[in-house]
Amino acid sequence: MHFFKKLFQYKQEKNNYVRFWNWFQTKEKKFHKIVKNRSNVEIDLFNKLSNQLDQLHEGFYFLAGMLDDETAELVFTADGDLKTIVFIEALVALAPPIKGWRFTALKPPSNSSDIGIKMSEYEFDKDTISFYYHEHPEHPDAIDITFVHQDYTKENATTISNGTFIFLDNFLGELNFATLIDNIDLVAPQDAQKKLIPIEKLNNFLIWRQKEFIEKYDGIRHNTDDDEYALLEGVLENGNTIIVTINNELLRWDSKASHPWIARIEIPYDGKDNKGMPDQEMYDFLTELEEEITEALPNKEGYLNVGRQTGDHLRTLFLACKEFRKPSIVCFNLKQKYQSKITMEYTMYKDKYWLSFDRFVKH
Repeated sequence: MHFFKKLFQYKQEKNNYVRFWNWFQTKEKKFHKIVKNRSNVEIDLFNKLSNQLDQLHEGFYFLAGMLDDETAELVFTADGDLKTIVFIEALVALAPPIKGWRFTALKPPSNSSDIGIKMSEYEFDKDTISFYYHEHPEHPDAIDITFVHQDYTKENATTISNGTFIFLDNFLGELNFATLIDNIDLVAPQDAQKKLIPIEKLNNFLIWRQKEFIEKYDGIRHNTDDDEYALLEGVLENGNTIIVTINNELLRWDSKASHPWIARIEIPYDGKDNKGMPDQEMYDFLTELEEEITEALPNKEGYLNVGRQTGDHLRTLFLACKEFRKPSIVCFNLKQKYQSKITMEYTMYKDKYWLSFDRFVKH
């Protein structure tokens, strides 16, 4: 609940969630009947619920079905978007107890190895999907998995990929699928390079690897106060200036994998009269904003300011993080706070070895 308290430092956000549940309670008996009878689901449930969720927060989706004869389940999903997961969890944490309903944050893992789906004419289940994993001496903590579908071809690659990902999302659970695997490939059986492992063993494999990872990196921190920074300057093809300030000490750090989540924050500005660079007023604001971010996400708590890039009408900040929930909340709150002054966008992604920063390193 610590994350949710941070989220609700602005009362309006909590009020919005409470208002949603108040609205839902006025409709719940009708919605329950619709789900149970599977009648007019799209018009009378999906459209109305989607409209309310769209007003609540961007990127909220849901699934509905019957758990048993009397209990309807509403599963709220972020569709794999990391920065939305914590808000889905917060919404469900505020759900009131309603008889005949169960509310679930994120698609849960399947309790059965017999789960399967069908897409087009293809089956996706334990009989059609297997896997093997790769070991990388230079990146020993990377979880790199190749999945094998018995019907995969170049011609049906898109359909088989989509179906496999949907299967894994339901088999592993949304949170596990979004957070535990670093790289995924999909091949045909004849192109497999190793002995195939039954898909039923995938969850145990991921649990084992994650346990090893946590034990290896738990408690590792890096103090950036005395780090050296490099200043890189260049000119783009359009004539605009680009300046990068990057933490050299961090890029040479041998424990990057301890902070595998990258927050990329982008703030556009008008630099047309200054070769794509911000004017003094905007420059001062961007500096203050960065200070506000680093104060809210300090390095001692596991949030490292890797650097920033300025130019071509855009300031981009890069932070490497121990986890992804708090940065998602901080960025959302700041976006709301300064929405009248800037259009701030942010994303969270997993990059265990900070490969996305290679362009800032001399090889």
